[in-house]
Amino acid sequence: MSAMKKPKKTKYGRILLKLSGEALGGAGGVGIRPEAVRHMAEQIREVRDLGVQVVVVVGGGNIFRGLSGSERGIERATGDYMGMLATIINALALQDALEKLGVATRVQSAITMAQVAETFIRRRAVRHLEKGRVVIFGGGTGNPYFSTDTAAALRANEIGAEVVLKATKVDGIYDSDPKKNSRASRYSRITYSQALQQRLKVMDSTAFSLCMDNKMPIIVFDFFKPHNLKRVVMGEKIGTLVSA
Repeated sequence: MSAMKKPKKTKYGRILLKLSGEALGGAGGVGIRPEAVRHMAEQIREVRDLGVQVVVVVGGGNIFRGLSGSERGIERATGDYMGMLATIINALALQDALEKLGVATRVQSAITMAQVAETFIRRRAVRHLEKGRVVIFGGGTGNPYFSTDTAAALRANEIGAEVVLKATKVDGIYDSDPKKNSRASRYSRITYSQALQQRLKVMDSTAFSLCMDNKMPIIVFDFFKPHNLKRVVMGEKIGTLVSA
């Protein structure tokens, strides 16, 4: 990433945005709600227009979740592959919304499906970013038993992102569930070790360990507050920073 010049006035030049599948389903978290997808696309365009290189990893929980499928009798590996295919559907929906806003976008899949998406190739993904395109990674890691959180951590390190931005519906990480405990306290900053020791649900343990081992910072923030993605990229203290 040495050839990349950081845009002026922004703290980050290349980011990985992790979106949950449920977010595409709006308040209900199920299916694909066009208004929710358009809101995502508008926030992404806002930071792309600043010159920031944007990579997106999207989940598939709004359509199918492999783990819950296995609990209902579907073989775990099969369920996980079904979940990976769900992420491709979401990636295509987000690509459509971005391109309607005039944002050049490429979908790369960890599962080969040449008719709808490029196969993931790291150098090609980086080249797309250098040309100002938003790159959406679908298909998870391409392997069962790994979550899209792990895919986000893996891809962030592979393509030389400076930070993983985990989009959520809450404004950061709390010491307990703020919906159940009115006295829950929000962390402005926390170390990887603290998050692991306190079993805080930042990401699953595999994803989290990958970020910790490679010193990849994570910012957990409320994506649904207008312009919050831009505020994070500009360096405002939004959400919770997880770092070494």
